[in-house]
Amino acid sequence: MSRFPAAGAIWRDPAGRFLPVKAVVLALLPLPALWLAAQWAQGVLGPRPITEVLHGLGEWTVRLMLLTLAVTPARAVFDWPGVVRLRRMLGVATALYAGAHLVLYACDQGWSVPKVASEIVLRFYLAIGFVALLGLAVLAVTSTNAWQRRLGRNWKRLHLAVFPLLALMLWHYFLQAKADVDSAALAAGLACWLVLWRLMPRRWRGRGGALWPLALVAALAGAGIEAGWYALATGARADLVLAANLDLSFGPRPAVVVLLAGLAVAGSAEVVRRGLRRKEKKRPDSIS
Repeated sequence: MSRFPAAGAIWRDPAGRFLPVKAVVLALLPLPALWLAAQWAQGVLGPRPITEVLHGLGEWTVRLMLLTLAVTPARAVFDWPGVVRLRRMLGVATALYAGAHLVLYACDQGWSVPKVASEIVLRFYLAIGFVALLGLAVLAVTSTNAWQRRLGRNWKRLHLAVFPLLALMLWHYFLQAKADVDSAALAAGLACWLVLWRLMPRRWRGRGGALWPLALVAALAGAGIEAGWYALATGARADLVLAANLDLSFGPRPAVVVLLAGLAVAGSAEVVRRGLRRKEKKRPDSIS
């Protein structure tokens, strides 16, 4: 038997059945990179288009990481077992976007390996970003079934490294963003939700009743991270940054968006659970 899967197996299940959701996700994953490339080609990214594309690839790396970590909550909250089939694809895409981020940075440095290496060593935000990239590469390579069998119990322990890697990515994001950290703060708030959900007792994770307060706690955690960052990076008063979350005249702040997203998840969980309860009540009648 061949060691390699047949062509097209990436959008099939282990039994060889075609999975439309995997095919759709596989088709969507390259679109952000293609969109950035198209904007670059059209000359609409300003005087330094390579910098804009570089930042765009980095932002999408973080977004894909958050989507990868959202798979497990989606399975429990929405009673959607099939979503776990997307986790490997999303994780590998995260590593590929991170790799493209580094390759484009090397291009911006004239493909000078010594210069790229020295910049990574001398600039702290580049160093932690590079460490995160190496970690993502290791997780992507070891995400296969063969590596799962080879590593046994150590496979799950290795892949728990995704959480410190996420922290490094967010740190890199904040450092790179400098004074305008709205996107980084939003990502940090969503990451708080994903981590806090995992810290809840297992029996609470799929219950809407526990997800309502989780939305508020994650939003407050995100607001605290944003306020703390501004206080350390710019000397801004943390209380004023926190109070700014109540001012919606310029649109919702990152913490508010996290709160709304968390409430939307909690509400959707309630709808799903009610639907499941109705099905369970109808089942005896249909059998009789």
